[in-house]
Amino acid sequence: MSTDTEKGLLDGLDPEQRAAVQAPRGPVCVLAGAGTGKTRTITHRIAYLVHTGHVAAGQVLAVTFTNRAAGEMRTRLRALGIDGAQARTFHSAALRQLRYFWPRVVGDAPWELVEGKLRLVGQAAHKVSAPTEVEVLRDLASEIEWAKSSLVAPDDYPEAVRRRRREPPVPATQVVQVYQAYESLKNKAKLLDFEDLLLHTAAVLEDHPHVAEEFRERYRCFVVDEYQDVTPLQQRVLNGWLGSRDDLTVVGDANQTIYSFAGASPRPLLEFTRRYPEASVVRLERDYRSTPQVVTLANQVISAARDRPAGSRLKLVGQRPAGPPPKFSEFDDEPAEAAAVARRIKDLVDAGTPLSEIAVLYRVNAQSETYEQALTELGIPYLVRGGERFFERQEIRQAVVVLRAAAGDPPSGELPDVVRKLLERVGLTAEPPSGGSARERWESLLALVELSEELAATVPEADLGRFVGELEVRAQAQHPPTVEGVTLASLHASKGLEWDAVFLIGLTDGTLPIQFADGDDAAIEEERRLLYVGVTRAREHLWMSWALSRSPGGRRHRRRSRFLYGLIPDDHPTARVPRSAAGPKTNGAKLTCRICGSQLVGTVSIKLGRCADCPSDVDEELLTRLRDWRSTRARELKVPAYVVFTDATLMAIAEQRPTDPAGLVSISGIGASKLDKFGPDVLSLVNNHPHP
Repeated sequence: MSTDTEKGLLDGLDPEQRAAVQAPRGPVCVLAGAGTGKTRTITHRIAYLVHTGHVAAGQVLAVTFTNRAAGEMRTRLRALGIDGAQARTFHSAALRQLRYFWPRVVGDAPWELVEGKLRLVGQAAHKVSAPTEVEVLRDLASEIEWAKSSLVAPDDYPEAVRRRRREPPVPATQVVQVYQAYESLKNKAKLLDFEDLLLHTAAVLEDHPHVAEEFRERYRCFVVDEYQDVTPLQQRVLNGWLGSRDDLTVVGDANQTIYSFAGASPRPLLEFTRRYPEASVVRLERDYRSTPQVVTLANQVISAARDRPAGSRLKLVGQRPAGPPPKFSEFDDEPAEAAAVARRIKDLVDAGTPLSEIAVLYRVNAQSETYEQALTELGIPYLVRGGERFFERQEIRQAVVVLRAAAGDPPSGELPDVVRKLLERVGLTAEPPSGGSARERWESLLALVELSEELAATVPEADLGRFVGELEVRAQAQHPPTVEGVTLASLHASKGLEWDAVFLIGLTDGTLPIQFADGDDAAIEEERRLLYVGVTRAREHLWMSWALSRSPGGRRHRRRSRFLYGLIPDDHPTARVPRSAAGPKTNGAKLTCRICGSQLVGTVSIKLGRCADCPSDVDEELLTRLRDWRSTRARELKVPAYVVFTDATLMAIAEQRPTDPAGLVSISGIGASKLDKFGPDVLSLVNNHPHP
């Protein structure tokens, strides 16, 4: 390797990252805290090993746990001049190997991969007279996945759940019956599930020495990312890949183990030096992602954990300039909490924060609905992570067809310009549509243009054919580009991601920690690690909030999460809603009634600007005209009426009778987007209506 190449690979690395990159070939354990640059470190290590001649690029297999992470690793390796190294998920790597060796080992045509278990589990449950409700079938499918990932055979299941204090969805004996019937039906139909990919790969390597020898001749250097989340089944496959060799680099953080329910265990990470006494161990603790304020809070969250193993005691050290302190807020009910979050998001966007750099994170998916409505009311686009896959969208499939057809005789010009011009045929305009599905389609097409810009930046000679190939690889791996919109995601789905602003919502006991974790110390500690993961997703702005009841006027029986004690004082003066620039009167951080001056409580009262008990001066005739107008507009837009304006918003307009745009936007729930779309109509109705 030339001096310039070595310098280029090491420049910009901190001393600990450099130690990991230059560690001798052999077992290396990198304990990497959140935001410490682990992906940069391991990709530079791979490049360093290749450029120094220790291993050929084609002999490297790097595995991680998500297609997105694998795609990012491939992109970074390509930028470092490493094209031949494999970066895949465990399942993708196993599928590739199984397809290659299947004809030689099994002899017949490869069995088909079934992507979802639910249909077969339903048939199995029906066969053994087990419950067949969809919710139960989902739980049974998850239980079978856990058992197979944990290397628990059907007959061993009852003892395994008893020993691990795991609560099965139905009696353990019934799970066994469904598990056995499921395996029988699947094998009879010559189908494989995702766990089978790993089980069969491990079996081939263990039972067929000539196959194992050929594989080990091909791959000689292994890198495993997120090693704290490895399951016993994945570890078995890794053992089969390695054989007696020890050319293995693992990277992980036991503080981020959040998939124990699926069989993951940090034990292989924590016991790595016991298995490999000569291993090099490097600790990465410099946090380049988050401000010192966020880092300090993250350290406080995890330092309260009980029985932390020595290998998990990483203490992050913030490297960024100071930022705003984390904000804690308490609300009377969930709609009020969601409305406040939406307003704060609007403030951030108005101040220049991109929509795609904002996330609302929650413990369970059911919490998203209130936030979807609150964001919709303010006209803020959002994406629910885990929704329709990017490359399965109709506009993306159409775009790929157009690009592929043009790749044979591509137009001249820079790649991004060529892509943009071609996508005009499927609806990419110079200016975005105002909203709705047309705007979502436009954003998806624009994301393809941005992807072509990314490829052109890393591979200057890339042409349209290379770009189409990149899209096909991403489609196969489901590694989509970023689409503009606020992200709504569960804390589990947020793992591996980061945003400028993060809103952690619904932080009450019974939700985080989740209710069923009570009584199990290990489960409670996993819930704490889940909060730690959420906190460490934030680069600069961090909001943590909770509501004392579910609905307006409901009993305020909830209490803030136990994990928040010690982070904020018990008597912390949490504002019920952020300060508003207009609308109801403000007193400090509280909103007060425009009629009696009392503090407003509840999202409807805040919207109306008066207490529920204070007299209403609504103009009934105007309200009727507003409702008729809303029905007409909703039919034209083919949306539910509340998407135009909610009943409470119409009531507020009919009470306050704003006569200009400033007065209209002072009403909670009316932002710039709705002002542009509906403002002229509403103001015309108000101004042309005689005052009662």
